[in-house]
Amino acid sequence: MNKPFAPSCERNKDAILKILKQYITSDDHRLLEVGSGSGQHAVHFAPEFKDLQWVTSDVKSNHDGIKQWLKSARIPNIHGPLDFELGVDEFPRQIFNLVFTANTFHILSWKQDKSLMKMFGNRLREGSQVFIYGPFNYDGKYTSKSNEDFDMWLKDQDSKSAIRNFEDVNSCMVKNGFKLTADHEMPANNRMLVYTRLEFVK
Repeated sequence: MNKPFAPSCERNKDAILKILKQYITSDDHRLLEVGSGSGQHAVHFAPEFKDLQWVTSDVKSNHDGIKQWLKSARIPNIHGPLDFELGVDEFPRQIFNLVFTANTFHILSWKQDKSLMKMFGNRLREGSQVFIYGPFNYDGKYTSKSNEDFDMWLKDQDSKSAIRNFEDVNSCMVKNGFKLTADHEMPANNRMLVYTRLEFVK
């Protein structure tokens, strides 16, 4: 069986890595990747952060492909994949101070997105960072014609999928105890949203 291959991962991996290197330090010890997909991102990123344990996760149907990538790469600081399907599985019980997720928010339903962000707020401690990569609309408008076409395609595949509005995502993250650290413009009309968990106040 051939390893799964996502062309988009190949195209965006260097641009994403450049951003991650601005934030991840030797003080960061454990990262959860939500929606590892093919496993390509983990294999490309983890060797760049020797002090970091990179933990993959996804729905069960994607595990075989991730395992193939991890097995062939033999990178000691990559782990998983863990079972993580929103609405089915709890947030992984290990302690993470970083979360990375790429191209998931527009695939998941908005209800699932909100559930995931609530989990971030409940499980991540003060100072933890969340990296959310993908396309977003601003002021309810597409940032490009290609994103508009992509959104139409998404909705044809699943009526609950859609490019999310940045303002909605940001509002939900703030509600769950985060502040927006940065909103990076990325190639191909994508963004990298970086959030930091604030002090928990009862």
